[in-house]
Amino acid sequence: MATIPPGTRQRCTLCKVEIQGGAGGNDLVHFSQGAPGSRAKLWARVCQYLRTPEQCGQCLNQDLSQRGEVSANDYYAEAPVLELPSFPGPNPLG
Repeated sequence: MATIPPGTRQRCTLCKVEIQGGAGGNDLVHFSQGAPGSRAKLWARVCQYLRTPEQCGQCLNQDLSQRGEVSANDYYAEAPVLELPSFPGPNPLG
């Protein structure tokens, strides 16, 4: 996949994120929710799950040299464990 010129944006036809070209290859990914991130974060959360050659051919983030190193912080975090209080009385679940 060709690089995205600095200051321009391209939209992925699969996941609909926009990737804004940055100077020196430091592209910025605009997700539908939350703060912008890196191509590595996009790979960790979305692109790695593509399976077919057709899907991979449409993805803007398949080139390892453009996405960079994926870190542990790029993946979604585990959901926190919620401690719910006990309430006296009959148990409605049985």
